[in-house]
Amino acid sequence: MVTTMGSQAKSDAQDIPPAAGSPAPPFQAIYKQYLAFVWSSARHLGAGTDIVDDVVQDVFIVIHSKLATLQRPEAMRSWIYGIVRRTVSDYRRSRRTRDAAGANLGAEPKSREPSPLDIAERNADLELLESVLAELDEPKREVFVMVEVLEMTVPEVVHALEIPLNTAYSRLRLARQSFEEVLARHEANGKENRKPCRP
Repeated sequence: MVTTMGSQAKSDAQDIPPAAGSPAPPFQAIYKQYLAFVWSSARHLGAGTDIVDDVVQDVFIVIHSKLATLQRPEAMRSWIYGIVRRTVSDYRRSRRTRDAAGANLGAEPKSREPSPLDIAERNADLELLESVLAELDEPKREVFVMVEVLEMTVPEVVHALEIPLNTAYSRLRLARQSFEEVLARHEANGKENRKPCRP
């Protein structure tokens, strides 16, 4: 059985955002509270293991530089997600540009110890989850991941993606329906493949 709720996201879901009208917390507190959320969001938005650490670092650089301009501290998580989304998009765009130009930096990939998510990705359930999500179209997949994996609320999704509330609910409903259909098909195929061959 595939579980869509990540343990990292669960810890973030328990965080209480600042009350409306209150000042934003200090940067150090934001870093500690949202590090796992930023890392998980970047991975689900397509940042590979080779760049995710750089993406996370750049995200917090942007957060630090823009924190004074944050007008709605109570919407902190959706604001941060928007920064992650733009940062990952910039990295992917620059990588496509380098690839198109045939650039070869020849740099050795950074060696690092496997992270908990790296290890978890070897788990069959997570591999199945990723393959099922890959069959959803991007708008529905993003809303589904934000709600079911990152445990963001629909209003947070609306704020982060700047889409109407009805659109968010519609995408989520269709994504859940598609997810269940695709998951059932994958599980049925898996059972078929596991049937013993008759002599």
